[in-house]
Amino acid sequence: MDAINGRCRSRTIDLARELVGGSFGGHRVGVLGAAFKPGSDDIRDSPALDVATAVQRLGAQVTLYDPEAMDNARRNCPDLKYADSMMEAARDADVVLLLTEWQEFRDADPEIMAKVVAQRAVVDGRNALDPARWRAAGWRYRALGRN
Repeated sequence: MDAINGRCRSRTIDLARELVGGSFGGHRVGVLGAAFKPGSDDIRDSPALDVATAVQRLGAQVTLYDPEAMDNARRNCPDLKYADSMMEAARDADVVLLLTEWQEFRDADPEIMAKVVAQRAVVDGRNALDPARWRAAGWRYRALGRN
Protein backbone atom coordinates (compact mmCIF):
# COMPACT_ATOMS: atom_id res chain seq x y z
CA MET A 1 0.00 0.00 0.00
CA ASP A 2 2.82 2.40 0.85
CA ALA A 3 4.44 1.78 -2.54
CA ILE A 4 1.16 2.56 -4.33
CA ASN A 5 0.70 5.76 -2.33
CA GLY A 6 4.26 6.80 -3.12
CA ARG A 7 3.75 6.20 -6.83
CA CYS A 8 0.55 8.28 -6.80
CA ARG A 9 2.39 11.15 -5.17
CA SER A 10 5.26 10.89 -7.65
CA ARG A 11 2.86 10.68 -10.58
CA THR A 12 1.02 13.81 -9.39
CA ILE A 13 4.34 15.67 -9.31
CA ASP A 14 5.23 14.36 -12.78
CA LEU A 15 1.90 15.53 -14.22
CA ALA A 16 2.39 19.00 -12.76
CA ARG A 17 5.97 19.18 -14.01
CA GLU A 18 4.75 18.25 -17.51
CA LEU A 19 2.21 21.09 -17.43
CA VAL A 20 4.89 23.66 -16.55
CA GLY A 21 7.23 22.57 -19.30
CA GLY A 22 9.48 20.07 -17.55
CA SER A 23 10.89 22.07 -14.63
CA PHE A 24 9.34 23.80 -11.63
CA GLY A 25 12.07 26.43 -11.43
CA GLY A 26 10.55 29.91 -11.54
CA HIS A 27 6.97 28.62 -11.70
CA ARG A 28 4.11 29.31 -9.32
CA VAL A 29 2.03 26.39 -8.08
CA GLY A 30 -1.31 26.79 -6.34
CA VAL A 31 -2.10 23.90 -4.02
CA LEU A 32 -5.66 23.20 -2.95
CA GLY A 33 -5.72 20.99 0.10
CA ALA A 34 -3.43 20.00 2.95
CA ALA A 35 -5.60 17.66 5.02
CA PHE A 36 -5.39 13.90 4.64
CA LYS A 37 -9.09 13.91 3.72
CA PRO A 38 -11.92 16.44 3.47
CA GLY A 39 -13.84 17.26 6.63
CA SER A 40 -10.72 17.06 8.76
CA ASP A 41 -7.75 19.11 9.88
CA ASP A 42 -5.64 15.92 10.14
CA ILE A 43 -2.41 16.23 8.16
CA ARG A 44 -0.65 13.08 9.41
CA ASP A 45 0.95 11.38 6.38
CA SER A 46 -0.91 13.83 4.15
CA PRO A 47 -0.25 13.15 0.46
CA ALA A 48 -1.13 16.79 -0.21
CA LEU A 49 1.63 18.16 2.02
CA ASP A 50 4.13 15.64 0.70
CA VAL A 51 3.42 16.76 -2.86
CA ALA A 52 3.43 20.48 -1.96
CA THR A 53 6.78 20.30 -0.17
CA ALA A 54 8.32 18.13 -2.90
CA VAL A 55 7.27 20.59 -5.60
CA GLN A 56 8.73 23.44 -3.59
CA ARG A 57 12.02 21.54 -3.16
CA LEU A 58 12.05 21.16 -6.96
CA GLY A 59 12.05 24.94 -7.34
CA ALA A 60 8.40 26.02 -7.46
CA GLN A 61 6.89 28.90 -5.53
CA VAL A 62 4.05 27.08 -3.74
CA THR A 63 0.97 28.74 -2.26
CA LEU A 64 -1.38 26.45 -0.35
CA TYR A 65 -4.94 26.74 0.93
CA ASP A 66 -7.07 24.29 2.93
CA PRO A 67 -10.44 25.11 4.55
CA GLU A 68 -9.60 23.41 7.88
CA ALA A 69 -5.96 22.31 8.11
CA MET A 70 -4.09 25.60 7.73
CA ASP A 71 -2.85 25.85 11.32
CA ASN A 72 -1.55 22.28 11.35
CA ALA A 73 0.02 22.68 7.92
CA ARG A 74 1.78 25.91 8.95
CA ARG A 75 3.21 24.22 12.03
CA ASN A 76 4.54 21.24 10.06
CA CYS A 77 5.55 23.04 6.85
CA PRO A 78 6.46 26.61 7.79
CA ASP A 79 8.42 27.20 4.57
CA LEU A 80 5.34 26.98 2.35
CA LYS A 81 3.38 30.13 1.53
CA TYR A 82 -0.24 30.07 2.71
CA ALA A 83 -3.34 31.74 1.30
CA ASP A 84 -6.61 32.77 2.91
CA SER A 85 -8.77 31.39 0.10
CA MET A 86 -8.84 29.05 -2.86
CA MET A 87 -8.70 31.98 -5.26
CA GLU A 88 -5.71 33.51 -3.48
CA ALA A 89 -3.84 30.18 -3.68
CA ALA A 90 -4.56 30.01 -7.42
CA ARG A 91 -3.60 33.65 -8.14
CA ASP A 92 -0.86 33.83 -10.79
CA ALA A 93 -0.33 30.05 -10.67
CA ASP A 94 1.19 28.31 -13.66
CA VAL A 95 -0.51 25.12 -12.47
CA VAL A 96 -3.12 24.39 -9.80
CA LEU A 97 -2.96 21.10 -7.89
CA LEU A 98 -6.16 19.78 -6.32
CA LEU A 99 -4.84 17.50 -3.57
CA THR A 100 -7.71 17.18 -1.07
CA GLU A 101 -11.23 16.75 -2.40
CA TRP A 102 -13.02 19.39 -0.34
CA GLN A 103 -16.47 20.23 -1.71
CA GLU A 104 -15.39 23.86 -2.13
CA PHE A 105 -12.72 22.69 -4.58
CA ARG A 106 -15.05 20.25 -6.37
CA ASP A 107 -17.51 23.10 -6.91
CA ALA A 108 -14.90 25.57 -8.19
CA ASP A 109 -15.94 27.33 -11.36
CA PRO A 110 -13.17 26.92 -13.95
CA GLU A 111 -14.24 30.10 -15.76
CA ILE A 112 -13.88 32.18 -12.61
CA MET A 113 -10.60 30.51 -11.61
CA ALA A 114 -9.26 31.20 -15.10
CA LYS A 115 -9.43 34.92 -14.32
CA VAL A 116 -6.78 34.68 -11.59
CA VAL A 117 -4.28 32.06 -12.82
CA ALA A 118 -1.30 32.71 -15.06
CA GLN A 119 -1.91 29.47 -17.01
CA ARG A 120 -5.04 27.34 -17.26
CA ALA A 121 -3.45 24.11 -16.07
CA VAL A 122 -4.80 21.81 -13.35
CA VAL A 123 -3.76 18.48 -11.90
CA ASP A 124 -6.69 16.73 -10.26
CA GLY A 125 -4.87 14.55 -7.76
CA ARG A 126 -8.12 13.19 -6.34
CA ASN A 127 -10.23 12.70 -9.51
CA ALA A 128 -12.73 15.09 -7.98
CA LEU A 129 -13.26 17.50 -10.89
CA ASP A 130 -15.35 17.09 -14.03
CA PRO A 131 -12.70 16.87 -16.78
CA ALA A 132 -15.11 17.87 -19.57
CA ARG A 133 -16.16 21.02 -17.70
CA TRP A 134 -12.57 22.12 -17.06
CA ARG A 135 -11.42 21.36 -20.59
CA ALA A 136 -14.43 23.21 -22.03
CA ALA A 137 -13.25 26.26 -20.07
CA GLY A 138 -9.86 26.04 -21.79
CA TRP A 139 -7.91 24.27 -19.06
CA ARG A 140 -5.23 21.68 -19.63
CA TYR A 141 -6.51 18.98 -17.28
CA ARG A 142 -4.48 16.04 -15.96
CA ALA A 143 -5.47 13.45 -13.38
CA LEU A 144 -4.22 10.16 -12.04
CA GLY A 145 -5.52 7.33 -14.18
CA ARG A 146 -7.30 9.63 -16.63
CA ASN A 147 -6.33 10.98 -20.05
